[in-house]
Amino acid sequence: MDRIPELYLSFLGILKTGAIAQPLFSAFGEESLFVRLENAGTRAIITQKKHLQKVRKIRGKLPHLEYVIIVDEMKPADLATGEVLFSLDNATPVENFDICPTRAETPSVLHYTSGTTGQPKGVKHVHYSLISQYLTSKWILDIRDDDIYWCTADPGWVTGTSYGIIGPWSLGVTQCVLDTGFSAQAWYRFAEKNRVTVWYSAPTAIRSLMKAGDEIVKSFDLSSLRHLASVGEPLNSEAVIWSEKVFGKPFHDTFWQTETGSIMITNFPGMKIKPGSMGRTFPGITGTVLDPSTYKPYPDHGRAGLIAFRPGWPAMMRAYWNNDEKYREKFVNGWYLSGDRASIDGEGYYWFIGRDDDVINTGGHLVSPFEVESALLEHPAVAESAVTSKPDEINMEVVKAFITLKPGHTPNPDLELDIMNFIRKRLSPLAMPQAVEFMDRLPKTRSGKIMRRVLHAKEWGEEIGDIYTLEND
Repeated sequence: MDRIPELYLSFLGILKTGAIAQPLFSAFGEESLFVRLENAGTRAIITQKKHLQKVRKIRGKLPHLEYVIIVDEMKPADLATGEVLFSLDNATPVENFDICPTRAETPSVLHYTSGTTGQPKGVKHVHYSLISQYLTSKWILDIRDDDIYWCTADPGWVTGTSYGIIGPWSLGVTQCVLDTGFSAQAWYRFAEKNRVTVWYSAPTAIRSLMKAGDEIVKSFDLSSLRHLASVGEPLNSEAVIWSEKVFGKPFHDTFWQTETGSIMITNFPGMKIKPGSMGRTFPGITGTVLDPSTYKPYPDHGRAGLIAFRPGWPAMMRAYWNNDEKYREKFVNGWYLSGDRASIDGEGYYWFIGRDDDVINTGGHLVSPFEVESALLEHPAVAESAVTSKPDEINMEVVKAFITLKPGHTPNPDLELDIMNFIRKRLSPLAMPQAVEFMDRLPKTRSGKIMRRVLHAKEWGEEIGDIYTLEND
């Protein structure tokens, strides 16, 4: 669903009835939906008429899917078998409802996250996650009883559930929701009109606000803003400094993942901000950076390594759905491996360096190169494909596709646009390549494996490194 009341209410209702909520981004195309629904064995979908056609296209391939519940107006005669109409306005009130007697380890939410290889993985969380989300919302986002809170994240992603539903409402706070695309003027007007006090957003949005300029800020009364926080990707130091200049207060960077379920490293209210730093670990969280060769903590500060945490916090994922092997790979020597790299300074502040894999973080959303490559190969003109990231001023990095064509097809702008739209419709706008480069052949090893790092290095102006395995000309 889009960000309508039914989305938020049904999410809570699913948890109360004892079922598992599986958030799905409303902009997902049919292929992205199918992969996630098929893997989860999903039994019911709650959706809107505008998204129904995508579900209908794949329903025949989903034997587990029994019910499709549509929350807006349709004629009963237009419904297919298993489709149910539900109107929040016209439904008979339920006076008594027996909430499922869940325990701490009862499964609650199944979020799908992208990986370097293979299809997206289902991250299973449990009801005990509430403890972490409650405490971090209270201490890090500094949410108080009289606040008006605005989390700009869509509930199709983990920020939009952990801190757009569970955390703030566990504190009883009033929050407001804006379901439109980005516009600096619209966002400022929304914050002014609703007298927003706590604002949790993303670096991509903050950089877009910076791009809109300083003068537009003066057109709005934003004096209600008390605390600002950021999540999704590294917050560059320029954004922190800019926010202090125009809002009179900095954005506080936070770091966490779908797998961690709650904020792990953060800049607290009142804490000294080091622009460009992720901050320090949340109380009760033991974090470090590990030597990538030994998976042991470095004995001194300032060295780049793998961000890792001691397992056991309440919101930690309990499994990758039907993928125990990948789940076990995340834990080494008693540490949870985040897949990100950083260094720690002498005061315990973390400084982000980059991903330890090929996952593309575009605007705070993780995109699997494998998923995009797989979809590209279904295009009738594409023979081979390789997907990497390329630098972007606003989103930090975006998707770029390198493609070889089948005989009978020649590179041209219309084909490039057709390929982009093909991915947008099958996967999502986030996964759509922002650039396509046609090549005579892709760089491969002698064994035939595509060397994506060669393409990545080219895009980012990095040293290509050892290419002794590259196939001969």
